[in-house]
Amino acid sequence: MSVTAREAAFRAVSLYRRRGVWPETMLDSLITSEGMDPRDAALACEISGGVMRNMSLLDFYISAFLTSKISKLEPAVTDILRISAYQLIFLDRIPAHAAVSEGVELTKRRANPKAASLVNAVLRKIAANKDSLPEIPSEDPAKYLSVKYSHPAWLVSELLDTLGFDDCEAFLRENNKIPPITAQVNTLKAAAGEAIEVLAEDGVAAEPHPWLNNALIVGQTGALTSLKAFKDGLFYVQDAAARLAVTAADLKPGMSVLDGCSAPGGKSFAAAIDMENRGIITSCDLHEKKLKKIDDGADRLGISIIKTLAADGREPYAGLVAAFDCVFADVPCSGIGVIRKKPDIRYRSEKDVSALPDIQLDILRGLSKCVKPGGELIYSTCTVLSRENRGVVDRFLEENGAFALEGFTLQQPVGSCGGDVALWPQKYGTDGFYICKMRRKP
Repeated sequence: MSVTAREAAFRAVSLYRRRGVWPETMLDSLITSEGMDPRDAALACEISGGVMRNMSLLDFYISAFLTSKISKLEPAVTDILRISAYQLIFLDRIPAHAAVSEGVELTKRRANPKAASLVNAVLRKIAANKDSLPEIPSEDPAKYLSVKYSHPAWLVSELLDTLGFDDCEAFLRENNKIPPITAQVNTLKAAAGEAIEVLAEDGVAAEPHPWLNNALIVGQTGALTSLKAFKDGLFYVQDAAARLAVTAADLKPGMSVLDGCSAPGGKSFAAAIDMENRGIITSCDLHEKKLKKIDDGADRLGISIIKTLAADGREPYAGLVAAFDCVFADVPCSGIGVIRKKPDIRYRSEKDVSALPDIQLDILRGLSKCVKPGGELIYSTCTVLSRENRGVVDRFLEENGAFALEGFTLQQPVGSCGGDVALWPQKYGTDGFYICKMRRKP
């Protein structure tokens, strides 16, 4: 018998707790190896993803109906309570009795049978009090928002300092939503209207992005890679914010471009399209195995000017030094700006994040050597933490007088940028992202 949705959700959440494997990875495996019904897989994905996005809040509600601390429970029992409470609180279409009884049965089969009565009692109390769940204490704004939106307190505190309460809450709220799929049209092969028509032939609804040219919002579908429009190279998936990092460069046909941290290739593809597939793009990554994906993507899109190279941006090869009109330094970062797409990023520790600015600065230093006199350097990240963004840029400029900030203009509603811009999901509907443009003096 195929695994059920709740069983799969439990296995996915437990695997993440034990090994850090993201739930969707395991669910894809269950579909392939155990013939799981796609509809059950979709529900399991919704439940497990919902638990990951709301874990602190779920723990708060569960704790309210426990006689002891939640930390005293066996981890497997806690996982079952979380997936069951998520269904009771967030999924109206699932009958309460089904969520409760399945939670009890899961406890008997997959955890400690002796805990079944506890699970039954807690879940029944949550179901009975669904419309009057306890209030989260609000005396401490950081703790309040941390519990309500299930983000770590250290991150909430930092964002409160940057944004203030209302904008911080709006950002956290956006992180807990499932974002739309944004696709960039490959104008080397088709116009946006043509791509929409081909997608419609596969039964996929798509519409123009509300403000970014040649970008589409694609309706929820199965694997995008199976679509004719994808196979024919009419589009590639890339958020509007990442696309704007290339737009800021204002590339022209015939230029020489270095994409210093290029995997999975989106910025290289965007650059080639802006350059009308004329010029030279060298796409580098530290890990050679990632380069094949870029090569395959370029072939699919009909791009011939991308050449891949395994290289460390901190120590560029001699042949790369002072060789490029434009260099992109899209450095490894904490990923705080893409939590809405990768909810597990919120569980990174502050210690993990604290080491990143020094690494980012080292990469920026190395890649800056590759810019020709008079050329441009684009520094970008998918984080919203100022220490990884303007903090790194300021340190770089303080020690390197050969570069200076240069203003640029992006499409409305972003508009004119005085050298850099921070993009926020609650403001622009994009990923959280940072873009900075610098020019090397002639």
